[in-house]
Parts: sequence; C-alpha cells; structure tokens
Amino acid sequence: MDEQHRPLNKNSPWGLWTNPRYRLFRHFIALFVISAMVYNVPILPDESFAYYIKISLLSLLLFMFYTNMYLLVPKFLLRNRYYGYGFGIVAYLGLAYLLVSHVKPYLEADRKDQILVPTIFWIVVLVAASTAIKLFQRWIRDSERINELEKTTIQAELEQLKNQINPHFLFNMLNNANLLTQKDPVKASQVLMKLSDLLRYQLYDSTRPKVLVTADIQFLTDFLNLEKIRRDNFDFQINQEGEINGVQVAPLLFITFVENAIKHNVDAERLSFVDLNFKVKGDELYFKCINSKPPVKVKSNPGGLGLANLKRRLELLYPGQHDLYVRDEAHLFCVALMIKL
Repeated sequence: MDEQHRPLNKNSPWGLWTNPRYRLFRHFIALFVISAMVYNVPILPDESFAYYIKISLLSLLLFMFYTNMYLLVPKFLLRNRYYGYGFGIVAYLGLAYLLVSHVKPYLEADRKDQILVPTIFWIVVLVAASTAIKLFQRWIRDSERINELEKTTIQAELEQLKNQINPHFLFNMLNNANLLTQKDPVKASQVLMKLSDLLRYQLYDSTRPKVLVTADIQFLTDFLNLEKIRRDNFDFQINQEGEINGVQVAPLLFITFVENAIKHNVDAERLSFVDLNFKVKGDELYFKCINSKPPVKVKSNPGGLGLANLKRRLELLYPGQHDLYVRDEAHLFCVALMIKL
C-alpha cells in the first residue's frame, strides 16, 4: 500500500501509510482483513471444494484490491481518465458476478439467493477502501512536497537576504578605512585589525542557523568600537537585563539597526550616541536601539536595503512571533524589537 517513490519526510506522523519501513505491515493488515471476509463466507462444511473456493475468493479479492491500488487509481483516476477507471470497475463487477455464479452451487441453501448483492457490496467497499488509501497516500506526499518546497524556498530567500548583509556591511567599513588612511593612518590600521575580527564572526559563526545573543552583542561591541575609533564625537552604551546567557537567535539580526543608527546620527557639532538594550523576560527577547539625530536630516533613504531585508528576514524566521516598533522624534530615533524565543 505504498507509493513507488520514497516519502520525502521519514519522520512524518503519517509514516505508517507512506514509509517503506512499514510496507510489510500494511500488506499484512490488508491480507488479514480480506482473509477475514473470505473466512466468513457460508460454504457447506462438508464440501470437498470449500478450501478451493475460499482460496479462489481470496485470490480474486486480493487481485481487485491491488490492481485497483497500483493500476487503476494511478494510471486512470489520478490522470483524470475517468472512463478507463469506470471500465475497470465494471470489469470487477463482471468478475464478481462470474465468481458468484460459480460458487453458488456450493453455498448453503438459504444463502444461495442472497449472495450476489452482499458480495458486490463488499467488493465495492474493498475497492473503495483501496482507492481511499491510495488517494490518502497521494495527499500526504503532495502535502510533504509542498511543505518541503516552501521550506527550501524560504531557506534560499533567507540565505540570499543574509548574504546581502555581508557585502553591505563590508562596503561601509572599507569605505571608512579608506577615508581614514588619508586623515589618520594609525586609526586606519586599528580599524582594519578590528575589521578582521568582525569578518571572522561573519564568515564562521553567522553561518549557523542560530547564534548566542552574547556572541551577537560582542560583535556589536566590536562594531561600535570601530565607529568610536573613526569618530571622536561618538559614544555608545550596551545594557543587558535578565538571563541572556544561553539564549539563541538567528544571526545578524541586530547589526542592521545599529548600522542604520550610525548612518543617521552623524553630527559634526554635537556628541552622537547609540544606546542598545537587551532584555530577556520569560520566553521573550526585547531589543531596543536609540540613537541621536542631528538637527539637519541626513539626505538618504532611511534604512535602505539593509532594513528592508531585515524586516523580510523577521517575517520568515519569526512569523507571528515578533513585533517591530519604530519611533522617530526630533532629536532621537528609536527601534524596539520583541522576539518570542
């Protein structure tokens, strides 16, 4: 009772119906049920041909059950060839009539005139059962294929979005280092050394499905220290609340907010700052990023590609399990994110 192809998910809750591991068990159940039906046929106990008749009945019913399951349903019904399938069912009924006509003389006297209708009824039930099983297996496999395709598509999109973060971040930092080489070669050297640590994290740790929040915080600390080296009038603060050790999230979730904060808080006249807060409460992680804003708006697309990518990643990674809040004030910009762990 199984498809010709192996199931996509061997750990599926429907594995009993589709997994080749249970093939013999499925066939045993079918044989047991059909044999029980044949055993209860009221043949005369002293009839010398009783054994032969029951074996013939069993063989015919098994033939109908399996040819319907492996031939008529996949070759005709599932291909919308309904006339061919209907012809097969009519052929089954014809075989049933011939069988009953052949067996009738060997039945008990009070059952001879009552055997045809019940026999056809049980044959129809048997064929319907094999059809239902096959259609159910097909539905299970189609559902698994759709789920697998959705997962593959989402994973590919996530990888594409995450990969776009790396060149975006690298471009910004190399551009900063290039500017510093002209103004302050010593600082430029420090930036490049720090940059190597950041790239190491991106190349190795961030390739995992999940990373420790503490590792991401260290990454953000190194990143903000780079900015502090580059800009004298910049400061930052990172606060942690609750049991953060051991908590894991998808990698590179927070860097986009921090990049965006730095990009839009450049102020040549006043001290610029970025404050980050991480808080774990129950099964929820709260992240807040607050940055100062200059009196004159920076003429650029706020967030740009990075923020749009991050919003999409959150939709894919935490559907219905996150809240994103943005508050834009005269001198402050605040982003708050809640993730259910």
